[in-house]
Amino acid sequence: MRTRPAFMLTRLAAPAALLMLAACAPAPIYKTTGAAVTAAPFQVAQSPENFSNSEVIWGGRIVQVKVFSDHSEIELLAYPLDSSQRPKANDSGNGRFIAVMPGYVEPLDYPSGALMTVDGKLSGSRAGKVGEADYVFPLVSVAQSHVWTADEMNKGRNNVRFGVGLGVGIR
Repeated sequence: MRTRPAFMLTRLAAPAALLMLAACAPAPIYKTTGAAVTAAPFQVAQSPENFSNSEVIWGGRIVQVKVFSDHSEIELLAYPLDSSQRPKANDSGNGRFIAVMPGYVEPLDYPSGALMTVDGKLSGSRAGKVGEADYVFPLVSVAQSHVWTADEMNKGRNNVRFGVGLGVGIR
């Protein structure tokens, strides 16, 4: 039985292409212990007592920063995370939460609208308001945090698009 070289090349090229695309994606920035809660902030807000002291890795868009004498608080609109733990800001929001940071944080380092990922433990909840609506904010005592730059958000993203026809794409 004879195999054709073109068929063999196709059988080898497809898995190699997939492997190369997967290798381009950045690795997650935080390692999980496996005990991290997978519930979204809006789910935790419904019964915060069930998640007390649980580890979370959450991310979202910074809404505001408040600085107090002994800590700082960053309110975030939560988004699901991709495999690299970057917030998927084009997805629908998953509620809001407050990242509690020890000591002083410079608000200019955490600008409103920036995307951020935090690693920490749930430390209760607090009633507050979003506009005029009452809201329950889960509190995360932050161990580590990362504010994403535009370059980091685009790194490892596939620029290849498939379709029919002619088009021009500008980034």
